[in-house]
Amino acid sequence: MAKSFHFAIRNCKFHGILIQDVYKEMENRSKGEPKRCFDVYGFVMNGFFKNEEASIGLEFHRKMIERGSKPDIVYCNKVLKRICCGYSCIEVANKLLLLLLDVGPRPNVVTFSTLINGYCKEQRLEEAFKLYVLMIGRGIEPDLIVYSILIDGLFKLGKFEEGHQLLSTALGKGVKLDVVIFSSIIDACVRDGDVERGVLVFKKMLKEGICPTLVTYGILVNGMCQIGRLLEAFGVLGQMLKNGVEPSLLVYSSLMDGLCKAGNLKGGINLYRHILRSGFIPDVRVYSVLVNGLSKQGLLDDATRLFYQAVKSGLTPNIYLFNTLLDGWCRLNQLKKVANLYSQMDSYGVTPDIVTHTTLSKSLSQQGKVHLMLLFLFKMLKMGFSPDVVSYCTLIDGLCKHNNLTAGLQVFSLMVKNGVNPDIAIYNVLIHAFFNEGRLGNALELFRQVSRCGPEPDIVTYNTVIYGYCSMKMLDEAIQVFEELKLRQIRFNSITLTILIDAFCKEGRLDNAMSLFSAMLETGPAPNVVTYSSLLDGLFKSFRMEDAFKLYGKMLGSNVSPNILSYSILIDGLCRRGLVQEASKTFSSALSKGLLPDIVAYGILIRGYCKVGRLVEALCLYNRMLGDGIVPDSVINMTLKEFQLENLLGKSTCTPLQELNRSYCLAGKL
Repeated sequence: MAKSFHFAIRNCKFHGILIQDVYKEMENRSKGEPKRCFDVYGFVMNGFFKNEEASIGLEFHRKMIERGSKPDIVYCNKVLKRICCGYSCIEVANKLLLLLLDVGPRPNVVTFSTLINGYCKEQRLEEAFKLYVLMIGRGIEPDLIVYSILIDGLFKLGKFEEGHQLLSTALGKGVKLDVVIFSSIIDACVRDGDVERGVLVFKKMLKEGICPTLVTYGILVNGMCQIGRLLEAFGVLGQMLKNGVEPSLLVYSSLMDGLCKAGNLKGGINLYRHILRSGFIPDVRVYSVLVNGLSKQGLLDDATRLFYQAVKSGLTPNIYLFNTLLDGWCRLNQLKKVANLYSQMDSYGVTPDIVTHTTLSKSLSQQGKVHLMLLFLFKMLKMGFSPDVVSYCTLIDGLCKHNNLTAGLQVFSLMVKNGVNPDIAIYNVLIHAFFNEGRLGNALELFRQVSRCGPEPDIVTYNTVIYGYCSMKMLDEAIQVFEELKLRQIRFNSITLTILIDAFCKEGRLDNAMSLFSAMLETGPAPNVVTYSSLLDGLFKSFRMEDAFKLYGKMLGSNVSPNILSYSILIDGLCRRGLVQEASKTFSSALSKGLLPDIVAYGILIRGYCKVGRLVEALCLYNRMLGDGIVPDSVINMTLKEFQLENLLGKSTCTPLQELNRSYCLAGKL
């Protein structure tokens, strides 16, 4: 009889005969010899569930039990596994479990572990734990598999405390967890960035007398390298060797990656040579790590040579290798080499991905190659590659930054037409561009549109609008937007308050600026170097010198390091008071801290020297500026010319540089 059912079910599969027909046939035959139906129970049940006729399958099971034909639980577990894994119908599987609990056969630990595994795969831990509690309530003790599934599920979802509690429960009940589950737990901790917790689990594993495998060691080494704990990573390598576990190529590549990312390229290269001496054949990951390390150090010629060396040795390059080299050459603005490398991708069977296109778009944007950016976009579309929202944002941002808002809006329209929904970052770019062009109405229209219809404005949106108003000397309107931001419970940051402080200072409202600054000190966010610089500039220009110097002292006391802008403001304030010697010392202090003076800093001090008649020092500073590769502007040249005419030469037609030599002679400096 079993053969006839096998045949009938195969007919159902190949000839479309309804499963219900098999059900009727089996029901008829089971009246005479019901127990002989067990071997085809699984076939019939699978047929019902495969054809999405779960209710008939469940009814079939119930009728078999009623007629005295109770299938073995082994058959039922096989059906449950097929429902969970093959058909992904966890709800149906749960109904079958409830039916088994109602009419039999009695579920066992395999029954529950099958369903618990199904729920965990769908990240439905709450339902999984309900089954865990239910099986214990029914007197079925969870085994290694059940605990492994649940512990693994908890750690993978970042529920570390609950995972540790269940781990302790399992160990307390004498369940011997194996190295596989411990390795899985450590891996989950590492992937979540909690390497320290992974180390604790590793130690617990050793305490339980479980020997780590190569996989376990590899996970731990990789995790430590990712967070820069290289000494400990090499310590684990030492343990491996001591315990007779030979490191794999993956372990070595993790250590190489850690060394290169820490800037120790020499160490990475030495380890690469050790890999070769040990008889390993470097794989694509090893080459990727080394190429990336060389690229990040700006050694693109070496990185490219290594790339072609790898290809020559038979390695098939992957997209990561190409993207690494493309990014490196892009950062060096070597467009010809970028274009050459990009054109080779197809010959190696590598298809550019979103990272490739975003990298190239960003590079073209930074170099102001607007025409090439648009050509590249159309080439992407022609190739059938659909740019994502990040790629479009990069393009639009580049166009707007190079004063081509019209083209930016056209790309925006094309993006929407191609079904890509703009995110708030793109709206922020466009709002900023409208303000830059003085198109207040367009900027506010777009701002109100996102406020009403989405995407939800973020703090960057509000900062952009506040800055836009301030740049157009509409401070009261900027304050209104700031109040709106607070009403919508969007957390403002130091940039928000710095924009307002700077605007208050520029409009001479120093008391408002100081009040806002005091609030930052009391409740946060903490002021940054730009905040201090804006306020210093305002105080100096309002001739509140004492307050300015007190603020400078407070900045140093708050461990906020002055940048070249802060020093320029301070030098300017000192020069305004005629304290040129102190200004010169401040300039030297900036140099000693490794800061590179810009044309503003040079110009301020040159003017300061000139005003007190110290032309020789002014010309020396001018010469230093030229030596630093800074081209003087017309203001600096005019300043020197005026003071030369007044103080030294009468009416001279010499350039400042020519006059420098004459001044040296006059001062006896040569």
